[in-house]
Amino acid sequence: MAILHLNHVRKDFGSQTILKGIDLAVEEGEFVAILGFSGTGKTTLISLMAGLQMPSAGEVRFRGKPVTGPGPERGVVFQSYSLMPWLTVAGNIALAVRSAMPKLPGAEVRARVAKYIAMVGLSHAATRRPAELSGGMRQRVGIARALAMDPEILLLDEPLSALDALTRANLADEIEAIWQADRKTVVLITNDVDEAIVLADRILCLDPDGSIGAEFRVALPRPRDRTEMNHDPAFKDLRARVTGHLIAAGAQASAEQRRSLPAVTPLHAMPRAYARAAAARNDERYLQFSQLHKIYPTPKGPLTVVEDVNLTLKKGEFVSLIGHSGCGKSTVLTMAAGLNPISKGAIVLDGSHVQGADPERAVVFQSPSLFPWLTARENVAIGVDRVYPAASRAERQEVVEYYLERVGLGDAMHRQASEMSNGMRQRVGIARAFALSPKLLLLDEPFGMLDSLTRWELQEVLMEVWDRTKVTAVCVTHDVDEAILMADRVVMMTNGPQATIGRITEVKLPRPRSRKALLAHPDYYAYREEIIGFLEEYEHGHKKDAA
Repeated sequence: MAILHLNHVRKDFGSQTILKGIDLAVEEGEFVAILGFSGTGKTTLISLMAGLQMPSAGEVRFRGKPVTGPGPERGVVFQSYSLMPWLTVAGNIALAVRSAMPKLPGAEVRARVAKYIAMVGLSHAATRRPAELSGGMRQRVGIARALAMDPEILLLDEPLSALDALTRANLADEIEAIWQADRKTVVLITNDVDEAIVLADRILCLDPDGSIGAEFRVALPRPRDRTEMNHDPAFKDLRARVTGHLIAAGAQASAEQRRSLPAVTPLHAMPRAYARAAAARNDERYLQFSQLHKIYPTPKGPLTVVEDVNLTLKKGEFVSLIGHSGCGKSTVLTMAAGLNPISKGAIVLDGSHVQGADPERAVVFQSPSLFPWLTARENVAIGVDRVYPAASRAERQEVVEYYLERVGLGDAMHRQASEMSNGMRQRVGIARAFALSPKLLLLDEPFGMLDSLTRWELQEVLMEVWDRTKVTAVCVTHDVDEAILMADRVVMMTNGPQATIGRITEVKLPRPRSRKALLAHPDYYAYREEIIGFLEEYEHGHKKDAA
């Protein structure tokens, strides 16, 4: 029997229709996951279910009665934690319990609070305040708070999206265990296909036009282990079908290239510079990390964060650096950028030692760091004007506009950065980096702040532009699929401190690559298993000297 029913629901904001024709019945005890790109109305949909918003047409019913506002029978966990900063973990949960159950005796309130704190593994942190907790711990408090109110249905709006990959996977496993224990009805909004498959009985895809475009039943046996599923043909088939639908639904015709790149030479590639480096230059050893160390002074003595990193890249090679948080990936990258002094060892690029920042080494960070009062075009032009001193003004403009068109911003290049979405700003950052015609492109989790589906789109953009330039590139990521998609080699880092290279995998998949083609390639899951296996080996602080 359906506990929650949406009947021909439409939601408008002004003249814009966000959701249309939503017909959905959620059965009691069912776990439903809803996938969709940013802006497709996922949060609006969960708000309608919670009674926080009312539909413009149609109706939402809970146990056969119209939903006219929020109620304790519908517990909601949002992406943001929304905890009272002055209350402890126990205090935050107790506040919610007293609100939902005002007649419950104090002793029973305390017992209920303790039960759900223990359920999410936070008994040791019950007296801490939110500022003393990690992001993953704060989200656990949010889940415990919702569960402690004993809702009949749990509505989860991307509760894990702000967390790192490992914390996200572990917390997803805990959500499944809680669901199995209480058998509460759950509706999960997510942008992660694997997360949806691991957790759900049924997956619904919300298409960009605001309608439900496809439904997939998940018949995989529970509990679902990520490593074991990697061998399951049913998992691979389902993953490919869900991903294929989302790619097709989100596909947009890219703007036609209306201009060609002018034949101009950047400052760091002037003939004299090439002549000076000619004797030392070797395309097979274009970028070298030699016995690289990073040591920070601390009150307790020197702390070695990264030690003895040795790696050589060919010219035009794309390498992904992957590992758990704190393994030194970004430290290696910032040393290569010249933004972080090298403690011991050396980095040599095109025959010259890396010393200080230089536009020959372009960096794309997780946050693109644009000037908000400048347009996309003006943000890119700042660097281009510096590195093309011999080019005419018109030629420099052509360079700027060429790369903005390549990343899909041909019609938005005159918009201010402050008016752009996170995805659009990151496109500007990518265009700016490529427009410098760097010798080395350094990417530090460039899509980490974006939802999974927007990340897919920008990965394709990055790969398409990289395929044209063949710039030597190093990308720091925590996303296994992203690492395989982009790289010629995946370099896996051991846990810090004293992090170093633990394993290197050469990815021999054909280029150009697309996510859809990768899922169909017979070797893809073998690469995935090798990298996931390495990460699991180091999940609990496993050190290289204990291997």
